[in-house]
Amino acid sequence: MITESDRLLIARVRANDQTAWAELDKRYRGRLTAYVRRRLKDHASVEDVVQETFIGFSNSLVNYDDKRDLQTWLFTIAAHKVTDQLRKMGRSRFQSGTDSEDEAMSRADDRQRGASTLARSSEQREREEVALGQALRDLVRDFQTKGEWPKVMALELLYVKGWGNADVAARLKRTEQDIANLKFQVKKRLHDHLVAAKLSPAVFPELQAE
Repeated sequence: MITESDRLLIARVRANDQTAWAELDKRYRGRLTAYVRRRLKDHASVEDVVQETFIGFSNSLVNYDDKRDLQTWLFTIAAHKVTDQLRKMGRSRFQSGTDSEDEAMSRADDRQRGASTLARSSEQREREEVALGQALRDLVRDFQTKGEWPKVMALELLYVKGWGNADVAARLKRTEQDIANLKFQVKKRLHDHLVAAKLSPAVFPELQAE
């Protein structure tokens, strides 16, 4: 059963209250990180999996029943993301976890298969890439208009040069949490842009909806 505190938090998140997103992150990131870390030997991937969990939650809000326990919902999404990461690493089982957790992860994995087997024609792929490129241009232009040059620099380091969060944070003299929050915001805006363009974000793994 969801707590009243979590219910109010979800209401604020749905109202796009940025402080609510920060509170959600603070409340659950530690627990999710510990959960994911226990299941992945590749600890370098833990941060990305946790971040994808929050993005998955954001994408699933439209279907979220606020009578359902929030922590259970987040951990179900995390299980799905762990499954996906292990598949990328070529493994068929988790490193650890209880039978009930494995069962939950398996159910999440079943939901994922449809998106992972999408086939795209070259014409459709071009439409998707054009839409994503336009979304990125609009996003960078928005940051430039607002004079948010550190964000523009962070995007270049993250997505053009391929730097990790820690390296970008050190270069720009920001915290790793600042960079993680920026990635979350950027991916959500790109996801929303593709949805508005009537394209499926599922074809881009980084923007995959639940």
